[in-house]
Formats: sequence, C-alpha cells, structure tokens
Amino acid sequence: MGGAGVLVNLLVFNLVRHVTDLQVVRASVIATVVAIIFNYVGFRYFTYRDRDKSGRTREMTLFLLFSAVGLVIENGVLYAATYGFGWNTPVQNNIFKFVGIGIATLFRFWSYRTWVFRALPARTTAPDTGSTVEQERNTQRVP
Repeated sequence: MGGAGVLVNLLVFNLVRHVTDLQVVRASVIATVVAIIFNYVGFRYFTYRDRDKSGRTREMTLFLLFSAVGLVIENGVLYAATYGFGWNTPVQNNIFKFVGIGIATLFRFWSYRTWVFRALPARTTAPDTGSTVEQERNTQRVP
C-alpha cells in the first residue's frame, strides 16, 4: 500500500500544481490528505485486514493523529526547501516532496504498525489435560 500511496500523493500534487495557482505547500497538503484517505482504506481493508478491528474509533483517531504528524513532517521538508532555501522549480519541488514523503513514511510505518493496526493477541491453547493410563491406574488404587 505504501508505494501506491506515494504514487497517489505525487500524482495529486503535480495535478494540483499544474491545474491551479495554489502555492506549492498548499498543493502538497491537499495531495497528502488525499493520500492519507487512500492509505487508510488500503491499510484497513488490504494490508492490515487481519488485525484487530474492535476499536474503530480509537483506530481512526490514532490514524488521523499520526497521519497529521506525518503531514507536518512531509510538508515541513518541502516548506524548508522552497521558502528557506529558495528551491522552487518543479523538479526541486518534486524532489523535496519525495524526500519529505520518505521521512514521514518511516514515522508513519512505525506508528501505524505499533499503535493503530495492532496485531491480535496470540491465541493460547489450554495445556493437554488428557489422562494417561498410568494416571488412571494411580487414581484407582485401593488402599
């Protein structure tokens, strides 16, 4: 899912940049939000479909919280490159958008796997309580 989310993010970013007059970081935020929605659907119903589904409100809240932190990381890199260093050509925008996505992806991967889409507890089996012939003999002894 992660690769598809990156592709959606970059495609939407470039589409918004070329179709509208929005500033680079605003276009990037829109693209990131679209990718977050795309990723949630992909993670919940494909990547982590076998994970605990009992706390959807908690899951969605944590997903949005960690996604928002990732959005700030991703777009902070782009903002610093564009407005801090003046690197504002389409190629530079895409390079730093991609770098921001990479850094934010590391954070998101860890947080989603650790806190959002938690694994179900391991099933434990009861110890074998079957009796053996020797146990039956010991319990049937007559004094």
